[in-house]
Amino acid sequence: MQIRITGRTRPVLTLAATAAVLALTVPVAVGSVPGDTGQRAADCGRLFDDFSYSGLADPALTGHGWEVRDGQGGPGPSGAYWDEDNISFPSVDGAKSLDLQLVTNGLADDTTQAEISQRGDRFLGGTYLARVRFSDTPSQGTDGDRINQTFFAISPLDHNGDPTYSELDFSEYLPNGGWGADSSVNTQTSWYTTSDDGSASDSKEARQDGSLDGWHDVMATVADGHVKYFVDGTLVADHSGKYYPRRSMTIDFNHWVIDLAYHQGAYSSVYHEAVDYVYHAKNRVETPAQAKASVNALRDAGTAYTDTVSDTDDCTT
Repeated sequence: MQIRITGRTRPVLTLAATAAVLALTVPVAVGSVPGDTGQRAADCGRLFDDFSYSGLADPALTGHGWEVRDGQGGPGPSGAYWDEDNISFPSVDGAKSLDLQLVTNGLADDTTQAEISQRGDRFLGGTYLARVRFSDTPSQGTDGDRINQTFFAISPLDHNGDPTYSELDFSEYLPNGGWGADSSVNTQTSWYTTSDDGSASDSKEARQDGSLDGWHDVMATVADGHVKYFVDGTLVADHSGKYYPRRSMTIDFNHWVIDLAYHQGAYSSVYHEAVDYVYHAKNRVETPAQAKASVNALRDAGTAYTDTVSDTDDCTT
């Protein structure tokens, strides 16, 4: 995510309770408009990437539209650095993956974060899915840092209070808590607008307490005025009204520090977030089972990457 305002009141919902409330709204058919039989998917295209890159120097990485962040700027502590070397493509649990590393010793100048974005503001309606490995504990060093492991879509913020600003945080996982939580919590947030200082912040959020350590399917569908968020096939939130996105966005992953004050000890801790693949079907709503089947079909065909997503929203003619 790009801008995060702390200190908000956040409702606490368990995964089971949220699922029970929303179970009747799970989509049961493909199509973002009545009568759609899938033709819009062929017209508007799909993005799929299983991150089979050799490293940052692989020309296919930028050729496939990915941009790795390097430099300072929010979110995160002032003075912390977004380091391109924190992005790598190892095999994680036997699967070639994107890895986002975070390193901190509790000092901003020694904290490095990771972010990678799919360039081009061309993602709005449709299905979004990523298989993400969240990590509760560091691979080295002491635990306890307030960190954020994410998958989201975001538009530019042209000015404070911009009414066209759109951001969908499909998953922001805080393994050690933060923003009012003292232990592991996962959130989904739909933004109407925000500002650099938080004065114009306006968003809607759902939240599930408990650990998500390990691999999980994080998914959302954006159609018919509703953003529906899923974790492992379970519907956890349904946002609508003014929180429905109004502007095309990029697709992003990042891994960053919320609050440096919780670091334990004098040495650095190293955390990892991994992504097996990302999938988007533009202007097509798929159920969790259908989206997984789409990914499996691409993999069975030997497809490591494809991008036929239209640059415009009016892509049916």
